[in-house]
Amino acid sequence: MSAFLNTAVATDTTDTAADPACAGPLLVLGRDVTVPLVTGGEVTYAALDYAASSPALQRVWDDVAAYAPYYGSVHRGAGYLSQLSTDLFEQSRVTVAEFLDCRPGDQVVFTRSTTDSLNLLAAVLPADCQVFVFETEHHASLLPWTDARVTYLNAPRTPAQAVETLERALAGREPHGPALVCVTGASNVTGELWPVKELAAAAHAHGARIVLDAAQLAPHHPVSVQELDVDWVAFSGHKLYAPFGSGVLAGRADWLQEARPYLAGGGASRKVARREDGGVDVEWHTTAARHEAGSPNVIGVYSIASACRALTGAGFENLVARERQLIARVLDGLAEVPQVRVLTLFGDEAPRVGVISFVVDGWNSSHFAAALSAEYGIGVRDGLFCAHPLVRTLLGSEPQEPGECGAPEAAPGERSLNAIRVSFGAGTPDEHVERFVRAVGELVADGAKWRYRTEEGRCVPAV
Repeated sequence: MSAFLNTAVATDTTDTAADPACAGPLLVLGRDVTVPLVTGGEVTYAALDYAASSPALQRVWDDVAAYAPYYGSVHRGAGYLSQLSTDLFEQSRVTVAEFLDCRPGDQVVFTRSTTDSLNLLAAVLPADCQVFVFETEHHASLLPWTDARVTYLNAPRTPAQAVETLERALAGREPHGPALVCVTGASNVTGELWPVKELAAAAHAHGARIVLDAAQLAPHHPVSVQELDVDWVAFSGHKLYAPFGSGVLAGRADWLQEARPYLAGGGASRKVARREDGGVDVEWHTTAARHEAGSPNVIGVYSIASACRALTGAGFENLVARERQLIARVLDGLAEVPQVRVLTLFGDEAPRVGVISFVVDGWNSSHFAAALSAEYGIGVRDGLFCAHPLVRTLLGSEPQEPGECGAPEAAPGERSLNAIRVSFGAGTPDEHVERFVRAVGELVADGAKWRYRTEEGRCVPAV
């Protein structure tokens, strides 16, 4: 990065919360936002839906604001701001590679999201590639493989069973052509950590490659491509304390270089020439630009790099230790309410990130989530969390039972095939967790203070 970028754009956003020795939360946008309660008055909003989108770090926002006046189109502009923006864009690629501990020769491709990253990988699979994916995956990992032969694996009940299930499936595959395993690092439903390193070893032992969906892992734990020995990793900026609209696919270059570009257009093409027969010959880039056609989201890319620097600077060991305390407080609080059942694949003692889903006896999940919001100013999520097969398995339901992702059909008080998810991370104050635990206990013991109705599939306060 140029000296100008180091001084003029990379702002000084040091704060005590980013100090590894500090046990408090990192500073995030929206930390002082107040919201009205249906029962009267206002309260500071408790954002406990990090698994969907985390709030942006204040440092990320400050970095982006400092860069905004110098914004310019990258790669093809001769002007000073274009050259500066190009330096920033490419240095962001280096920052992300370092954050992920990529191998020499790995490519970092910037995308729109985890979903976009995995669809990109699906588009570059070799012919006749077989894909292995557990039914427990988020739809972003479960659904992109429409042009491949897909083997869906049943939900394991222990990490060891996950490895055994994959090994059996890989050992029995015919013919022995290219194969890819897709697995999450941390479940977006239960928060449980998956045995990624062991699954990668099993995949490689049987001649398969593996892609890690790190959307829920990267914001909470360090992700090392080399240590885990995965072939690719995908994640989203909006879950990594950056704004919406940017994502990453990082890993081995060969399949990416050998396939046609994910999107055809400017930036992906190195040379374009007319043929004598009237057609067009195209020479595509062999760098990451091959799959980054069009004008890139420079601000989104820079925000991801800024978030990577902020998390690294804060010290993941410190962040993980504090998050474990928050997880323990939530689980202990929920355990005190007999009507609450926490959803788990691997058991109550399984290590997890700050993502916890549960159901409450006698409550429709949408009703409970609505009451948390309207009466306590707490934002959680209810539904099937874009992981329908997993939630159905955890709830012991039949596949044909009703229930949609984020759109429950049951009215308040009626059973619905949905759960409630609370999620938190590096920016969560202790008070938000304490308020949530208290609110769950009060709602179960005393009921809602307000009346609610169903409107367009959602439970909302009755006016």
